[in-house]
Amino acid sequence: MELFDLGGQVAIITGSSRGIGKAIAERMAEHGAKVVISSRKAGPCDEVAAGINGRFGEGRAIAVPANIASKEDLQRLVDETLSAFGRIDALVCNAASNPYAGPMAGISDEQFEKILHNNVISNHWLIQMVAPHMLERGSGTITVISSIGGMRGNAQIGAYNISKAADMQLVRNLAVEWGASGVRVNCIAPGLVQTDFARYLWENPALLKMVTEPAPLKRIGQPDEIAGAAVYLAAPASSYMTGQTLVVDGGLTIAW
Repeated sequence: MELFDLGGQVAIITGSSRGIGKAIAERMAEHGAKVVISSRKAGPCDEVAAGINGRFGEGRAIAVPANIASKEDLQRLVDETLSAFGRIDALVCNAASNPYAGPMAGISDEQFEKILHNNVISNHWLIQMVAPHMLERGSGTITVISSIGGMRGNAQIGAYNISKAADMQLVRNLAVEWGASGVRVNCIAPGLVQTDFARYLWENPALLKMVTEPAPLKRIGQPDEIAGAAVYLAAPASSYMTGQTLVVDGGLTIAW
């Protein structure tokens, strides 16, 4: 268990009131971390935190609602975490937006700007708020949830894919900057996962078949299958890994 022991760690997970983020928070708590649940709405955050505290003991989770589009909200997320726990050991940037599906010619400036702002710039803001505490201590992990879309072209979610490719490069840059100081930065690139965020894909039988049939595992992923990768990247097991994108996609990207 030592390789995957998160005991003593404090982890912030954005977008953690549901889906992949919720699964990551629950699994990190299971492996010993204290977790900060954050998304836009207070009620769902409180519910997830209460569930974790009910399973693992009071004080293992707190809820700090924050809109990733707001720099002030993100700073408050960091400040309240430090006030409650005194440290930040792991950050998982999971929250993202995708308000448009269709060819690039049809996207409005407002939609494109929102995608880039929420999926790249907001990650940059939050990482820069958290990093000084890790750098001063000489340890910490930052994980960005990207997507295999950042590795491929797509006629329907091109702008989203651009933002996810940018996240991969953001991670590479920061890994180079901070590696000597003991701070590791990595990405996870999921394939299609059964979440509300991707509902428009997996609820359509034709689209679901088109995505899953070429993959060796022949099925959609589950949030908990991404959570294991996040635990790994925050744990001692991955201590020699930084600047990488860990693909968790049922094998889709290696299939013909």
